[in-house]
Amino acid sequence: MTSTTYSLHHIHHHSTFGFDAGDYSRFKFGDGAVSKDFGIALADGFISEYLAENPISQQIVVISSPYSFIPTATFAMKNWFVYRLNHWLAEQGLPVVQEAKVHRTITYKEDYGELNAEQRMNLIGNDQFHIDKDFLQGKTLLFLDDIRITGSHERMIMKMVDAYGLDNNIHMLYFAQLINTDIHPNVENYLNYYQVKTIFDLDGIIKSGNFCINTRIVKYILNYSFDSFCMFIENQQADFVEQLYNMALGNGYHTIEAYERNLNFIKKLLLLDNYKLIQYGN
Repeated sequence: MTSTTYSLHHIHHHSTFGFDAGDYSRFKFGDGAVSKDFGIALADGFISEYLAENPISQQIVVISSPYSFIPTATFAMKNWFVYRLNHWLAEQGLPVVQEAKVHRTITYKEDYGELNAEQRMNLIGNDQFHIDKDFLQGKTLLFLDDIRITGSHERMIMKMVDAYGLDNNIHMLYFAQLINTDIHPNVENYLNYYQVKTIFDLDGIIKSGNFCINTRIVKYILNYSFDSFCMFIENQQADFVEQLYNMALGNGYHTIEAYERNLNFIKKLLLLDNYKLIQYGN
């Protein structure tokens, strides 16, 4: 087994990143147009800086960051990464990409981006990652994530690799990586919320026509103060509200006390016949 790391952007300074912080913030909250740009850029970088000199003849399997039911922001970026990489592979006469999923078992309400390295490991250290070992046999694995800050998720992936006895060649791919260890890991939170200061900043992303729901935006909405949450939800289309509720249940968020009041409001709203009549125009 060999393991290499590739990151498109290297963060050396706390306020210059090599990419637009506003774009990154919108990406983390479901802006599909930015996800497309990021995925294509990551694929182009990996091709030109690695694959062009080190072509992979084995079957490649691309694996997005672990999730349970609701995808992470990386999942939307992964789609475009795969499309772009497939163009290159097809031109080279190489097998196009397959995909696999890392399943995770634990969900939590804490905001990962706020935490330092020790707190991150304490939070996710008890999580369990699962993957289909037999499907991966004899293939090269590309694990995708949007940003590497302390390497906690990478350590969890490698813990899974060891537990399953995987002997595949592995590449860890990131859109960005924090290189300067003097910068506090909460720089991730600075990026995440750069353009989302309140729940009402989500409106343009959700109604953009390119929205891709993910865990971050669901948790953010469900954890918001009740009065502002109600104002926000009542201004959304029924199809989004229904998707939000379905995703929340799928991730087991109805079992988290902090989300209970907001989820109950959505549930009652969706049960109102006149709400559906107004929203759907039936």
